[in-house]
Amino acid sequence: MLDIGVSKIAIIGAIALVVIGPERLPAVARTLGALLARARSYVADVKAEVNRSMELDELKKMRDTVQGAAQDVENTIQTHASDFEKSWSETTLAAVEVSTNVVPYYKHPGKHWRLKQGATPRWYKVRQGFRTQALSGAARVARFRPRKFN
Repeated sequence: MLDIGVSKIAIIGAIALVVIGPERLPAVARTLGALLARARSYVADVKAEVNRSMELDELKKMRDTVQGAAQDVENTIQTHASDFEKSWSETTLAAVEVSTNVVPYYKHPGKHWRLKQGATPRWYKVRQGFRTQALSGAARVARFRPRKFN
């Protein structure tokens, strides 16, 4: 960049003081500082935009590679699925030919599916003292009434 030392800055300041004059020098210095600040912010914005565009390009390349890999995986799954369907159809056709075209029908196991069955066995409930039937209000009061000590 520019190689400006302290001596060169002093020479430039002295020349500016002579040419511009001591009355207008502070205003010119403020204006020059504002212009330099705008130039720096503009350069920083340009750098940020360039970095964003480079990152966007990298992300696009990464997205393309991931999409390509996903497409390859999908193709292999489809080929394996078609191979499986083909072998399954061959197997089922062979099984149907062997079974002499008799199709078994479904028979319900005959359980009481409308009754809700608990997961805890009855013997465990009896051993632990679980209540198996609902108590009436009077029976509940009698059961939990404090005992009288004589």
